[in-house]
Amino acid sequence: MGSLIVNKPGLLTTVQDQGRYGYQRYGMPVAGAMDSYAFQIANLLVGNRRNTPALEITLLGPEIGFEGSCRIAITGAELGAEINGKRIYPWSSVKVDSGDRLIFKGAQQGCRAYLAVSGGIEVDEVMGSSSTYLRGQIGGYQGRSLKAGDSLKVVDTDKGNFSGIIKIPKQYISEYRRESKIRVVAGPQFSHFSQKEIDKFFNSNYTISAQSDRMGYRLEGAKLSHRQSADIISEGISLGAIQVPGDGQPIIMMADHQTTGGYTKIANVISVDIATLAQMKPGELISFSLLSIKEAQRLYREREIMLKKLEKMINRIYLIYS
Repeated sequence: MGSLIVNKPGLLTTVQDQGRYGYQRYGMPVAGAMDSYAFQIANLLVGNRRNTPALEITLLGPEIGFEGSCRIAITGAELGAEINGKRIYPWSSVKVDSGDRLIFKGAQQGCRAYLAVSGGIEVDEVMGSSSTYLRGQIGGYQGRSLKAGDSLKVVDTDKGNFSGIIKIPKQYISEYRRESKIRVVAGPQFSHFSQKEIDKFFNSNYTISAQSDRMGYRLEGAKLSHRQSADIISEGISLGAIQVPGDGQPIIMMADHQTTGGYTKIANVISVDIATLAQMKPGELISFSLLSIKEAQRLYREREIMLKKLEKMINRIYLIYS
């Protein structure tokens, strides 16, 4: 069994999977990878199941040493990854050997990268998930972000015996921009806003605030007024829900969002665009466009079909060379 040795932790590096489902009714957030799409592809590239625990790296990456050989993949944000001074192609997997050193030179595009290791990172599950929920200090590696000196065990695997580089087709690689159009469906309190305010929402640009984190993105821009009050009786709240509190500035619920909320929700970001949002940084601009639920479901199905095709393609490569 090999290990990842954390020499430098980076800005915020945590162990994540796709989240802790089934416990929201008890007040436990789902957590999980902010960009589920990039997370899943990282795992596929090293021959893992899509939900295998991996590292989520935010903006400034860690320095990691390897004990034992394995395959790694890095997807998502381009953070300038290098092994022993040699650049790693983004959205690809490579073999690393014992004694190799991985560093990240700095953010070039996007906000969050995902580092998957063949076999997966071995951490205990809490409520059926290995995801780190920072506010609750549970899951992942000791319920916290990584620190210098941490040693993460890697599950044994034979994928490290394959020495080739695997790159995915261009159509699977996400592009990240400083301005993005985010698609939404109408929220449960859509009718709590006049047509004038709804038009304002969809015709305005919003800046992602510096007060944004894994729990939620606070937006700065056109203030929205309610027909009556911003407050409602608290109810369940979903990933991507866009709350409008009394100050009129929207807040988008992200991976670590609370399980209930008492503010009106004008819209909800569609599932496939959560990944786009997760890669945007404070100071960048977003605007919104309205879709039907049927259209949002179609886009989600198309993405799932793409991921299944990619999974078959990569598994075939490992089958041939194993």
